[in-house]
Amino acid sequence: MKNWWKYTFATLLLLVFMVVAGCTPGAGGDDSDSEDDSDSGEGMEESADGEISGELEIQYFVGGYGDSWWKEVIADFQEEYPDVTITEHAGPNINEEMRSRWVSEDPPDVVYIDGAGSSETQMVEDGQLMNMTSFLDEIELEDGSSLKDSFIVDPATYDGEIYSLPLVFDTWGTWYDSAWFEEKGWEAPENFQDFMDTMGTIQDEEGIAPFVTTGQYPYYFLRGMMYPAFGAKGGDELLTQTIQGQEGAWSSDEVMEVIQNIESMQEEGYIDSDFGALNHTQSQMNFLNHDNAFIPVGFWLPNEMSEDTPEGFEYGFIPSPMQEEGEPYAIVPDLRPLAIAEQADNPEAAKAFVEFVFTKEYAKSFSEHTGALMNLQGVDLTGSEEVPSFLIEANEMINNPGKVQIYQKPHPMSADLETPISNSLVSLMLGNITAEEFVEEAEAAAEEYRNSLE
Repeated sequence: MKNWWKYTFATLLLLVFMVVAGCTPGAGGDDSDSEDDSDSGEGMEESADGEISGELEIQYFVGGYGDSWWKEVIADFQEEYPDVTITEHAGPNINEEMRSRWVSEDPPDVVYIDGAGSSETQMVEDGQLMNMTSFLDEIELEDGSSLKDSFIVDPATYDGEIYSLPLVFDTWGTWYDSAWFEEKGWEAPENFQDFMDTMGTIQDEEGIAPFVTTGQYPYYFLRGMMYPAFGAKGGDELLTQTIQGQEGAWSSDEVMEVIQNIESMQEEGYIDSDFGALNHTQSQMNFLNHDNAFIPVGFWLPNEMSEDTPEGFEYGFIPSPMQEEGEPYAIVPDLRPLAIAEQADNPEAAKAFVEFVFTKEYAKSFSEHTGALMNLQGVDLTGSEEVPSFLIEANEMINNPGKVQIYQKPHPMSADLETPISNSLVSLMLGNITAEEFVEEAEAAAEEYRNSLE
């Protein structure tokens, strides 16, 4: 499947974009028990005429994509299923607010997994998500085609099982103000050496640290800069090894080269020394105000910062330039999934909602509301004037096989591994530890993580 992905992803994504001319976030419960419960109808709520009814609780994170799309979909679902009473749990801090519900085994029925404090892999490992493998086989789009065969990027798998469906397609990359770059005569970097040279020029001419990210959420840098670097160095294999914390992965020669490049960014003073105290919106405001010139974020950035974007600012996007000269950019798609709680009180209504959401009609609506993509092939956006130019330009780059190579991670990194890795990463980027000390700490964290799974 990975080989198919590498060589045909660009074609699939082109099908999504070619009609556009006209857009943040392992062994679960017993698999057989999970499947039996979901198929038996135990706990389902239906009215006297067999229609789905009862209370349906939906949890969704509100960040850069906003909530207008969710409001539209939920209102339409309510109209379609009037016997269902819907309770929404939403907001920028909803993952923290709902944590006690999940811990006490009283979760909402449906959860959109995105934003700080959420981890799909952790939820799977903790047995919190329903096994959706069989359910996915049954879902069809409005034209009768199989949802399973209509994803741009396939669902994450855990020992061959599926516990969530990828709703949002996104990819991390490096952003810059293309209008400012044109004014100053700077070129968007095409490889890591270019990146270093351009940052040096900007530092000399503007007297600023060219690069900023959020230190409060270090996974922005991990996913936005390091994952593409790992892909460029060792392909899907190295990505899988590092994400799963396999023995020796974090101390491998390929990873060491990546870490030494990051160390060189810090030693040259290219990383804003105040990044450690910044949250994601503060770092993005600094970027918009030209306190810095580069920032790693996903496609949601322009929508999230729309009210704060200065006049004349033009969003420019490139895959993070961490690869060596002569090699294509590396992209690692980042997905935002929708899942059903293993202990959902109303699993049948939850399934109905998931089926309701995955349509090409709502995929088009998602792009119009958010400026991003839902993870479906062949969505016709012909009549829409809401698709931003940066997305079209990014598509042209992504679909140039000589320009961009796509890599796929097996599933998100577990929070139990990502948290200690991120802590060491901040120390590295602040200059408090060396590259060698970082890989030692990362390897130790990976060993502890592997032991926790035994």
